Amino acid sequence: MIHNLEEALRYIRENEVKFIDFKMVDLRGRWKHLTVPANTFNADTLQYGIGFDGSNYGYAEVKKSDMVFIPDLKAAALDPFTYEKTLVMIGDVMVIEEPENRPFDQYPRNVAKAALDYMRKTGAADEMIIGPEYEFHVFENVRRAVRPDKIAYELRNAESYWSNDDKENLGFHHPYDGGYHADLPGDATYNLRNEIVMNLEQFGVDVKYHHHEVGGSGQLEIEVSLGNMLKLADDTLAAKYVIRNTAAENGVSATFMPKPVYGEAGNGMHVHMLLRKDGKNLFYQQGTYANLSKTAMYFIGGLLKHVRALCAFTNPSTNSYKRLLPGFEAPATVGYALANRSSVIRIPSYAKSPDVKRFELRSPDATCNPYYAYSAILMAGLDGIENKIDPKDHNWGPFDFNLYDLTDEEKAHLEHLPSSLEEAAKALEDDYAFLTKDGVFPETLIRTWIGMLRKDAGNLRKIPHPAEIDMYYDL
Repeated sequence: MIHNLEEALRYIRENEVKFIDFKMVDLRGRWKHLTVPANTFNADTLQYGIGFDGSNYGYAEVKKSDMVFIPDLKAAALDPFTYEKTLVMIGDVMVIEEPENRPFDQYPRNVAKAALDYMRKTGAADEMIIGPEYEFHVFENVRRAVRPDKIAYELRNAESYWSNDDKENLGFHHPYDGGYHADLPGDATYNLRNEIVMNLEQFGVDVKYHHHEVGGSGQLEIEVSLGNMLKLADDTLAAKYVIRNTAAENGVSATFMPKPVYGEAGNGMHVHMLLRKDGKNLFYQQGTYANLSKTAMYFIGGLLKHVRALCAFTNPSTNSYKRLLPGFEAPATVGYALANRSSVIRIPSYAKSPDVKRFELRSPDATCNPYYAYSAILMAGLDGIENKIDPKDHNWGPFDFNLYDLTDEEKAHLEHLPSSLEEAAKALEDDYAFLTKDGVFPETLIRTWIGMLRKDAGNLRKIPHPAEIDMYYDL
Protein backbone atom coordinates (compact mmCIF):
# COMPACT_ATOMS: atom_id res chain seq x y z
CA MET A 1 0.00 0.00 0.00
CA ILE A 2 1.29 3.46 -0.98
CA HIS A 3 0.73 6.18 1.63
CA ASN A 4 2.26 9.38 0.27
CA LEU A 5 3.87 11.04 -2.77
CA GLU A 6 7.41 10.04 -1.78
CA GLU A 7 6.42 6.37 -1.57
CA ALA A 8 4.53 6.66 -4.86
CA LEU A 9 7.52 8.13 -6.71
CA ARG A 10 9.83 5.48 -5.25
CA TYR A 11 7.41 2.73 -6.26
CA ILE A 12 7.17 4.12 -9.81
CA ARG A 13 10.94 4.30 -10.06
CA GLU A 14 11.72 0.88 -8.54
CA ASN A 15 9.07 -0.90 -10.61
CA GLU A 16 9.96 0.94 -13.83
CA VAL A 17 6.38 2.12 -14.25
CA LYS A 18 5.84 3.85 -17.61
CA PHE A 19 2.23 5.03 -17.32
CA ILE A 20 -0.33 5.96 -14.67
CA ASP A 21 -3.88 4.90 -15.53
CA PHE A 22 -6.60 6.80 -13.67
CA LYS A 23 -9.89 4.90 -13.33
CA MET A 24 -13.08 6.96 -12.99
CA VAL A 25 -16.61 5.61 -12.45
CA ASP A 26 -19.59 6.54 -14.60
CA LEU A 27 -23.20 6.65 -13.42
CA ARG A 28 -23.94 2.99 -14.15
CA GLY A 29 -20.78 1.76 -12.44
CA ARG A 30 -18.43 1.22 -15.36
CA TRP A 31 -14.76 2.10 -15.10
CA LYS A 32 -13.59 4.79 -17.52
CA HIS A 33 -9.91 5.66 -17.76
CA LEU A 34 -7.42 8.36 -18.61
CA THR A 35 -3.67 7.69 -18.88
CA VAL A 36 -0.63 9.92 -18.30
CA PRO A 37 3.10 9.22 -18.64
CA ALA A 38 4.52 8.22 -15.26
CA ASN A 39 7.21 10.93 -15.40
CA THR A 40 4.51 13.62 -15.23
CA PHE A 41 3.15 12.38 -11.88
CA ASN A 42 4.03 14.89 -9.14
CA ALA A 43 2.71 16.83 -6.13
CA ASP A 44 0.41 18.90 -8.34
CA THR A 45 -1.35 15.70 -9.45
CA LEU A 46 -2.39 14.97 -5.88
CA GLN A 47 -3.29 18.58 -5.05
CA TYR A 48 -4.96 19.77 -8.24
CA GLY A 49 -5.85 16.45 -9.87
CA ILE A 50 -6.43 15.59 -13.50
CA GLY A 51 -9.09 17.63 -15.31
CA PHE A 52 -11.76 15.98 -17.47
CA ASP A 53 -15.19 16.66 -18.96
CA GLY A 54 -17.74 15.01 -16.70
CA SER A 55 -20.70 15.62 -19.03
CA ASN A 56 -20.16 12.27 -20.76
CA TYR A 57 -20.42 10.18 -17.60
CA GLY A 58 -24.22 10.11 -17.35
CA TYR A 59 -24.67 12.20 -14.21
CA ALA A 60 -27.18 15.02 -13.91
CA GLU A 61 -25.77 18.23 -15.35
CA VAL A 62 -23.97 20.68 -13.11
CA LYS A 63 -23.39 24.32 -13.98
CA LYS A 64 -19.86 23.50 -15.00
CA SER A 65 -19.05 20.03 -16.27
CA ASP A 66 -15.29 20.49 -15.84
CA MET A 67 -14.15 18.23 -13.01
CA VAL A 68 -10.92 16.98 -11.53
CA PHE A 69 -9.96 13.48 -10.55
CA ILE A 70 -7.89 13.22 -7.33
CA PRO A 71 -6.11 9.85 -7.08
CA ASP A 72 -6.19 7.75 -3.91
CA LEU A 73 -2.66 6.39 -3.49
CA LYS A 74 -3.77 3.65 -1.09
CA ALA A 75 -5.75 2.04 -3.91
CA ALA A 76 -2.90 1.92 -6.46
CA ALA A 77 -2.06 -1.39 -8.18
CA LEU A 78 0.03 -2.63 -11.11
CA ASP A 79 -2.13 -3.60 -14.07
CA PRO A 80 -1.33 -7.16 -15.25
CA PHE A 81 -3.04 -6.65 -18.64
CA THR A 82 -0.98 -3.85 -20.24
CA TYR A 83 2.11 -4.25 -22.43
CA GLU A 84 3.95 -1.40 -20.71
CA LYS A 85 4.26 -1.25 -16.91
CA THR A 86 1.13 0.65 -15.83
CA LEU A 87 0.07 1.72 -12.36
CA VAL A 88 -3.72 1.87 -11.89
CA MET A 89 -5.14 4.49 -9.52
CA ILE A 90 -8.73 5.04 -8.48
CA GLY A 91 -9.85 8.09 -6.55
CA ASP A 92 -12.42 10.83 -6.08
CA VAL A 93 -13.95 13.48 -8.31
CA MET A 94 -14.26 17.17 -7.47
CA VAL A 95 -16.19 19.97 -9.15
CA ILE A 96 -13.97 22.92 -10.09
CA GLU A 97 -15.07 25.99 -8.14
CA GLU A 98 -13.62 29.09 -6.56
CA PRO A 99 -12.10 29.59 -4.07
CA GLU A 100 -11.67 25.82 -3.80
CA ASN A 101 -13.01 22.67 -5.38
CA ARG A 102 -15.85 20.69 -3.75
CA PRO A 103 -16.61 16.95 -3.86
CA PHE A 104 -19.01 16.06 -6.66
CA ASP A 105 -21.97 14.80 -4.61
CA GLN A 106 -23.29 12.47 -7.34
CA TYR A 107 -19.96 10.68 -7.80
CA PRO A 108 -20.37 7.06 -6.59
CA ARG A 109 -17.28 6.97 -4.37
CA ASN A 110 -18.28 10.26 -2.74
CA VAL A 111 -21.78 8.89 -2.04
CA ALA A 112 -20.24 5.86 -0.31
CA LYS A 113 -18.03 8.12 1.81
CA ALA A 114 -21.04 10.24 2.72
CA ALA A 115 -23.01 7.14 3.79
CA LEU A 116 -20.16 6.00 6.03
CA ASP A 117 -19.82 9.50 7.50
CA TYR A 118 -23.56 9.53 8.23
CA MET A 119 -23.30 6.12 9.95
CA ARG A 120 -20.57 7.44 12.25
CA LYS A 121 -22.47 10.67 12.88
CA THR A 122 -25.51 8.71 14.10
CA GLY A 123 -23.30 6.79 16.52
CA ALA A 124 -24.75 3.51 15.28
CA ALA A 125 -21.37 2.05 14.28
CA ASP A 126 -17.78 2.82 13.27
CA GLU A 127 -17.50 0.35 10.39
CA MET A 128 -19.74 -1.26 7.81
CA ILE A 129 -18.16 -4.61 6.95
CA ILE A 130 -19.33 -6.43 3.82
CA GLY A 131 -18.40 -9.43 1.72
CA PRO A 132 -19.82 -9.78 -1.80
CA GLU A 133 -19.95 -13.02 -3.79
CA TYR A 134 -19.22 -12.60 -7.51
CA GLU A 135 -21.13 -14.97 -9.78
CA PHE A 136 -20.55 -14.85 -13.54
CA HIS A 137 -20.65 -16.91 -16.72
CA VAL A 138 -17.84 -17.71 -19.14
CA PHE A 139 -18.51 -18.42 -22.81
CA GLU A 140 -16.22 -19.35 -25.71
CA ASN A 141 -18.31 -17.43 -28.22
CA VAL A 142 -21.01 -14.76 -27.99
CA ARG A 143 -23.06 -13.62 -30.99
CA ARG A 144 -25.97 -11.20 -30.93
CA ALA A 145 -28.14 -9.22 -33.30
CA VAL A 146 -30.77 -6.55 -32.70
CA ARG A 147 -31.94 -5.34 -36.11
CA PRO A 148 -35.21 -5.26 -38.06
CA ASP A 149 -34.71 -8.67 -39.70
CA LYS A 150 -33.02 -10.51 -36.81
CA ILE A 151 -33.33 -10.38 -33.04
CA ALA A 152 -31.26 -13.12 -31.45
CA TYR A 153 -28.26 -14.07 -29.39
CA GLU A 154 -26.17 -17.23 -29.33
CA LEU A 155 -23.84 -18.49 -26.61
CA ARG A 156 -21.29 -21.28 -26.81
CA ASN A 157 -19.94 -23.08 -23.77
CA ALA A 158 -18.17 -26.43 -24.09
CA GLU A 159 -19.36 -27.56 -20.63
CA SER A 160 -23.05 -27.12 -21.40
CA TYR A 161 -25.44 -29.98 -22.09
CA TRP A 162 -26.50 -28.40 -25.40
CA SER A 163 -22.92 -28.61 -26.79
CA ASN A 164 -22.74 -32.42 -26.69
CA ASP A 165 -23.39 -32.61 -30.44
CA ASP A 166 -20.57 -30.24 -31.39
CA LYS A 167 -18.10 -31.69 -33.88
CA GLU A 168 -15.17 -30.97 -31.54
CA ASN A 169 -16.39 -32.57 -28.34
CA LEU A 170 -14.58 -34.26 -25.42
CA GLY A 171 -17.82 -35.58 -23.94
CA PHE A 172 -17.63 -33.89 -20.52
CA HIS A 173 -20.86 -31.95 -20.01
CA HIS A 174 -22.82 -30.83 -16.99
CA PRO A 175 -26.51 -31.64 -16.74
CA TYR A 176 -29.11 -28.91 -16.39
CA ASP A 177 -28.28 -26.92 -13.23
CA GLY A 178 -25.71 -29.63 -12.40
CA GLY A 179 -22.46 -27.68 -12.27
CA TYR A 180 -22.17 -27.03 -8.53
CA HIS A 181 -18.58 -27.73 -7.37
CA ALA A 182 -17.89 -29.73 -10.53
CA ASP A 183 -14.39 -31.23 -10.62
CA LEU A 184 -11.81 -31.70 -13.38
CA PRO A 185 -11.96 -32.47 -16.27
CA GLY A 186 -15.57 -31.32 -16.44
CA ASP A 187 -14.59 -28.09 -14.67
CA ALA A 188 -12.95 -26.60 -17.75
CA THR A 189 -12.39 -23.17 -16.14
CA TYR A 190 -10.40 -24.25 -13.07
CA ASN A 191 -7.06 -22.93 -14.34
CA LEU A 192 -8.73 -19.74 -15.54
CA ARG A 193 -10.12 -19.12 -12.03
CA ASN A 194 -6.70 -19.70 -10.48
CA GLU A 195 -5.24 -17.11 -12.85
CA ILE A 196 -8.05 -14.69 -11.98
CA VAL A 197 -7.28 -15.09 -8.27
CA MET A 198 -3.57 -14.38 -8.82
CA ASN A 199 -4.41 -11.24 -10.81
CA LEU A 200 -6.86 -10.13 -8.12
CA GLU A 201 -4.06 -10.37 -5.57
CA GLN A 202 -2.16 -7.72 -7.55
CA PHE A 203 -5.13 -5.40 -7.01
CA GLY A 204 -5.19 -6.13 -3.28
CA VAL A 205 -8.41 -8.15 -3.50
CA ASP A 206 -8.42 -10.93 -0.89
CA VAL A 207 -10.12 -14.05 -2.23
CA LYS A 208 -11.79 -16.48 0.17
CA TYR A 209 -12.38 -19.25 -2.38
CA HIS A 210 -13.58 -19.98 -5.92
CA HIS A 211 -15.61 -22.79 -7.46
CA HIS A 212 -17.92 -23.84 -10.28
CA GLU A 213 -21.49 -22.72 -9.64
CA VAL A 214 -24.83 -24.46 -10.15
CA GLY A 215 -25.29 -23.40 -13.77
CA GLY A 216 -23.89 -26.16 -15.95
CA SER A 217 -23.05 -23.74 -18.77
CA GLY A 218 -19.92 -22.07 -17.45
CA GLN A 219 -21.33 -20.44 -14.30
CA LEU A 220 -18.59 -19.62 -11.77
CA GLU A 221 -18.21 -17.93 -8.40
CA ILE A 222 -15.43 -16.07 -6.63
CA GLU A 223 -16.07 -15.08 -3.01
CA VAL A 224 -13.89 -12.48 -1.32
CA SER A 225 -13.04 -11.88 2.33
CA LEU A 226 -15.01 -9.52 4.53
CA GLY A 227 -13.77 -5.95 4.57
CA ASN A 228 -14.52 -2.24 4.83
CA MET A 229 -17.45 -1.13 2.65
CA LEU A 230 -15.53 1.52 0.68
CA LYS A 231 -12.63 -0.82 -0.06
CA LEU A 232 -15.01 -3.60 -1.09
CA ALA A 233 -16.82 -1.20 -3.44
CA ASP A 234 -13.44 -0.38 -4.99
CA ASP A 235 -12.62 -4.09 -5.08
CA THR A 236 -15.90 -4.94 -6.80
CA LEU A 237 -15.03 -2.84 -9.83
CA ALA A 238 -11.46 -4.16 -9.74
CA ALA A 239 -12.81 -7.73 -9.63
CA LYS A 240 -15.05 -7.18 -12.65
CA TYR A 241 -12.12 -5.64 -14.53
CA VAL A 242 -9.77 -8.51 -13.63
CA ILE A 243 -12.30 -11.27 -14.36
CA ARG A 244 -13.23 -9.85 -17.77
CA ASN A 245 -9.65 -9.17 -18.85
CA THR A 246 -8.22 -12.48 -17.59
CA ALA A 247 -10.99 -14.27 -19.47
CA ALA A 248 -10.29 -12.27 -22.64
CA GLU A 249 -6.57 -13.08 -22.44
CA ASN A 250 -7.57 -16.76 -22.37
CA GLY A 251 -9.80 -16.45 -25.42
CA VAL A 252 -13.13 -16.55 -23.59
CA SER A 253 -15.72 -13.95 -22.54
CA ALA A 254 -16.97 -13.33 -18.98
CA THR A 255 -20.33 -11.72 -18.22
CA PHE A 256 -22.04 -10.71 -14.97
CA MET A 257 -25.47 -10.57 -16.62
CA PRO A 258 -27.99 -11.86 -14.05
CA LYS A 259 -29.69 -14.23 -16.50
CA PRO A 260 -27.73 -14.96 -19.70
CA VAL A 261 -28.91 -18.59 -19.95
CA TYR A 262 -32.61 -19.44 -20.18
CA GLY A 263 -33.75 -22.15 -17.78
CA GLU A 264 -30.66 -22.23 -15.54
CA ALA A 265 -29.58 -20.44 -12.37
CA GLY A 266 -28.68 -16.79 -12.79
CA ASN A 267 -25.82 -14.67 -11.47
CA GLY A 268 -26.35 -12.88 -8.18
CA MET A 269 -24.00 -10.87 -6.01
CA HIS A 270 -25.01 -11.84 -2.48
CA VAL A 271 -23.75 -9.28 0.02
CA HIS A 272 -22.75 -10.41 3.52
CA MET A 273 -22.73 -7.64 6.14
CA LEU A 274 -22.17 -6.69 9.75
CA LEU A 275 -21.54 -3.51 11.76
CA ARG A 276 -18.67 -2.88 14.14
CA LYS A 277 -18.18 -0.33 16.90
CA ASP A 278 -14.95 0.00 18.86
CA GLY A 279 -13.85 -3.21 17.14
CA LYS A 280 -16.86 -5.21 18.37
CA ASN A 281 -19.35 -6.95 16.08
CA LEU A 282 -22.72 -5.35 16.87
CA PHE A 283 -24.69 -8.14 15.20
CA TYR A 284 -23.80 -10.91 17.67
CA GLN A 285 -25.81 -11.79 20.79
CA GLN A 286 -25.76 -15.30 22.19
CA GLY A 287 -29.04 -17.03 22.98
CA THR A 288 -31.27 -15.19 20.51
CA TYR A 289 -32.66 -16.39 17.15
CA ALA A 290 -29.55 -17.30 15.11
CA ASN A 291 -27.51 -15.47 17.82
CA LEU A 292 -28.37 -12.13 16.22
CA SER A 293 -28.58 -8.97 18.33
CA LYS A 294 -31.43 -6.46 18.45
CA THR A 295 -29.25 -4.12 16.36
CA ALA A 296 -28.92 -6.83 13.71
CA MET A 297 -32.67 -7.46 13.72
CA TYR A 298 -33.43 -3.75 13.36
CA PHE A 299 -30.92 -3.54 10.51
CA ILE A 300 -32.71 -6.48 8.85
CA GLY A 301 -36.01 -4.69 9.46
CA GLY A 302 -34.75 -1.60 7.66
CA LEU A 303 -33.52 -3.65 4.72
CA LEU A 304 -36.81 -5.49 4.36
CA LYS A 305 -38.89 -2.32 4.76
CA HIS A 306 -37.02 -0.66 1.90
CA VAL A 307 -35.96 -3.73 -0.12
CA ARG A 308 -38.31 -3.02 -3.03
CA ALA A 309 -36.83 0.48 -3.40
CA LEU A 310 -33.33 -0.94 -2.88
CA CYS A 311 -33.85 -3.14 -5.94
CA ALA A 312 -33.61 -0.01 -8.10
CA PHE A 313 -29.95 0.22 -7.03
CA THR A 314 -29.09 -3.43 -6.31
CA ASN A 315 -30.84 -4.82 -9.42
CA PRO A 316 -30.83 -1.96 -11.95
CA SER A 317 -31.15 -3.86 -15.24
CA THR A 318 -34.11 -5.28 -17.13
CA ASN A 319 -32.28 -8.62 -17.10
CA SER A 320 -32.16 -8.56 -13.27
CA TYR A 321 -35.83 -9.50 -13.06
CA LYS A 322 -35.39 -12.59 -15.20
CA ARG A 323 -33.23 -13.89 -12.33
CA LEU A 324 -35.44 -12.92 -9.37
CA LEU A 325 -37.82 -15.83 -9.91
CA PRO A 326 -38.73 -18.69 -7.55
CA GLY A 327 -36.83 -21.94 -8.07
CA PHE A 328 -33.57 -20.69 -9.57
CA GLU A 329 -31.41 -20.11 -6.46
CA ALA A 330 -32.66 -16.51 -6.26
CA PRO A 331 -35.11 -14.98 -3.74
CA ALA A 332 -38.46 -13.45 -4.62
CA THR A 333 -40.23 -13.14 -1.24
CA VAL A 334 -39.50 -10.43 1.33
CA GLY A 335 -38.32 -12.15 4.51
CA TYR A 336 -35.41 -13.54 6.51
CA ALA A 337 -34.40 -16.93 7.91
CA LEU A 338 -31.52 -19.05 9.09
CA ALA A 339 -29.77 -21.03 6.33
CA ASN A 340 -32.67 -20.51 3.92
CA ARG A 341 -31.57 -19.68 0.37
CA SER A 342 -35.12 -18.90 -0.74
CA SER A 343 -35.41 -15.85 1.56
CA VAL A 344 -34.19 -12.37 0.63
CA ILE A 345 -32.06 -12.29 3.78
CA ARG A 346 -30.27 -15.48 4.75
CA ILE A 347 -28.35 -15.97 7.97
CA PRO A 348 -25.48 -18.39 7.25
CA SER A 349 -25.46 -21.16 9.86
CA TYR A 350 -21.71 -21.70 9.39
CA ALA A 351 -20.83 -18.16 10.58
CA LYS A 352 -20.88 -18.98 14.31
CA SER A 353 -17.98 -16.90 15.67
CA PRO A 354 -18.94 -13.64 17.45
CA ASP A 355 -16.44 -11.77 15.25
CA VAL A 356 -18.08 -12.78 11.95
CA LYS A 357 -21.74 -13.26 12.89
CA ARG A 358 -23.65 -11.76 9.98
CA PHE A 359 -26.37 -12.18 7.39
CA GLU A 360 -26.48 -11.83 3.63
CA LEU A 361 -28.80 -9.95 1.29
CA ARG A 362 -29.35 -12.35 -1.61
CA SER A 363 -31.21 -10.15 -4.06
CA PRO A 364 -28.39 -7.94 -5.51
CA ASP A 365 -26.60 -8.66 -8.78
CA ALA A 366 -23.42 -7.29 -10.30
CA THR A 367 -25.09 -5.04 -12.88
CA CYS A 368 -25.33 -2.59 -9.97
CA ASN A 369 -23.06 0.36 -9.33
CA PRO A 370 -21.47 -1.08 -6.16
CA TYR A 371 -20.93 2.29 -4.48
CA TYR A 372 -24.61 3.19 -4.78
CA ALA A 373 -25.84 -0.32 -3.97
CA TYR A 374 -23.73 -0.78 -0.83
CA SER A 375 -24.51 2.77 0.33
CA ALA A 376 -28.25 2.25 -0.18
CA ILE A 377 -28.06 -1.02 1.79
CA LEU A 378 -26.30 0.78 4.64
CA MET A 379 -28.81 3.66 4.67
CA ALA A 380 -31.77 1.24 4.76
CA GLY A 381 -30.23 -0.68 7.65
CA LEU A 382 -29.49 2.50 9.59
CA ASP A 383 -33.10 3.57 9.10
CA GLY A 384 -34.14 0.27 10.65
CA ILE A 385 -31.89 0.86 13.66
CA GLU A 386 -33.08 4.45 14.09
CA ASN A 387 -36.76 3.49 13.94
CA LYS A 388 -36.38 0.11 15.71
CA ILE A 389 -38.03 -1.81 12.86
CA ASP A 390 -38.41 -5.40 14.05
CA PRO A 391 -39.06 -7.72 11.08
CA LYS A 392 -41.19 -10.04 13.22
CA ASP A 393 -43.71 -7.20 13.64
CA HIS A 394 -44.25 -7.02 9.87
CA ASN A 395 -44.68 -10.68 8.91
CA TRP A 396 -41.19 -10.80 7.42
CA GLY A 397 -40.14 -14.00 9.15
CA PRO A 398 -38.33 -15.88 10.26
CA PHE A 399 -39.36 -18.16 7.40
CA ASP A 400 -37.76 -21.50 8.23
CA PHE A 401 -39.29 -23.30 5.25
CA ASN A 402 -38.88 -23.32 1.48
CA LEU A 403 -40.56 -20.19 0.13
CA TYR A 404 -40.48 -21.64 -3.39
CA ASP A 405 -43.06 -24.28 -2.39
CA LEU A 406 -45.83 -21.92 -1.26
CA THR A 407 -49.29 -22.07 -2.79
CA ASP A 408 -50.68 -19.01 -4.55
CA GLU A 409 -52.94 -18.40 -1.56
CA GLU A 410 -49.98 -18.48 0.84
CA LYS A 411 -47.95 -16.18 -1.41
CA ALA A 412 -50.78 -13.64 -1.39
CA HIS A 413 -50.21 -13.03 2.33
CA LEU A 414 -46.52 -12.18 1.85
CA GLU A 415 -44.62 -9.30 0.26
CA HIS A 416 -42.53 -9.86 -2.83
CA LEU A 417 -39.66 -8.22 -4.69
CA PRO A 418 -40.44 -6.20 -7.82
CA SER A 419 -41.05 -8.35 -10.88
CA SER A 420 -39.74 -5.77 -13.36
CA LEU A 421 -37.43 -2.79 -13.63
CA GLU A 422 -40.43 -0.48 -13.99
CA GLU A 423 -41.76 -1.77 -10.67
CA ALA A 424 -38.40 -1.19 -8.98
CA ALA A 425 -38.19 2.36 -10.34
CA LYS A 426 -41.69 3.09 -9.01
CA ALA A 427 -40.76 1.62 -5.62
CA LEU A 428 -37.76 3.96 -5.41
CA GLU A 429 -39.86 6.92 -6.50
CA ASP A 430 -42.29 6.16 -3.66
CA ASP A 431 -39.65 5.43 -1.01
CA TYR A 432 -36.34 7.31 -1.05
CA ALA A 433 -36.39 9.58 2.03
CA PHE A 434 -34.14 7.12 3.88
CA LEU A 435 -31.47 7.67 1.21
CA THR A 436 -31.45 11.48 1.27
CA LYS A 437 -30.79 11.83 5.00
CA ASP A 438 -27.87 14.21 5.60
CA GLY A 439 -27.61 14.63 1.80
CA VAL A 440 -26.03 11.19 1.31
CA PHE A 441 -27.96 10.57 -1.92
CA PRO A 442 -28.73 13.89 -3.64
CA GLU A 443 -32.32 14.06 -4.92
CA THR A 444 -30.90 15.06 -8.30
CA LEU A 445 -29.08 11.75 -8.44
CA ILE A 446 -32.19 9.76 -7.50
CA ARG A 447 -34.27 11.51 -10.15
CA THR A 448 -31.58 10.89 -12.76
CA TRP A 449 -31.35 7.23 -11.72
CA ILE A 450 -35.11 6.68 -11.94
CA GLY A 451 -35.16 8.33 -15.37
CA MET A 452 -32.34 6.06 -16.56
CA LEU A 453 -34.14 2.91 -15.37
CA ARG A 454 -37.39 3.94 -17.04
CA LYS A 455 -35.58 4.71 -20.28
CA ASP A 456 -33.99 1.22 -20.24
CA ALA A 457 -37.34 -0.42 -19.58
CA GLY A 458 -39.04 1.65 -22.27
CA ASN A 459 -36.38 0.85 -24.86
CA LEU A 460 -36.65 -2.89 -24.25
CA ARG A 461 -40.44 -2.77 -24.34
CA LYS A 462 -40.29 -1.58 -27.97
CA ILE A 463 -38.27 -4.58 -29.19
CA PRO A 464 -40.12 -7.74 -30.32
CA HIS A 465 -38.97 -10.87 -28.50
CA PRO A 466 -38.02 -14.08 -30.37
CA ALA A 467 -40.32 -16.09 -28.09
CA GLU A 468 -43.24 -14.04 -29.37
CA ILE A 469 -42.78 -15.65 -32.76
CA ASP A 470 -43.41 -19.02 -31.12
CA MET A 471 -46.34 -17.71 -29.12
CA TYR A 472 -48.23 -15.59 -31.63
CA TYR A 473 -46.95 -16.04 -35.20
CA ASP A 474 -49.83 -18.28 -36.30
CA LEU A 475 -52.65 -16.39 -34.59
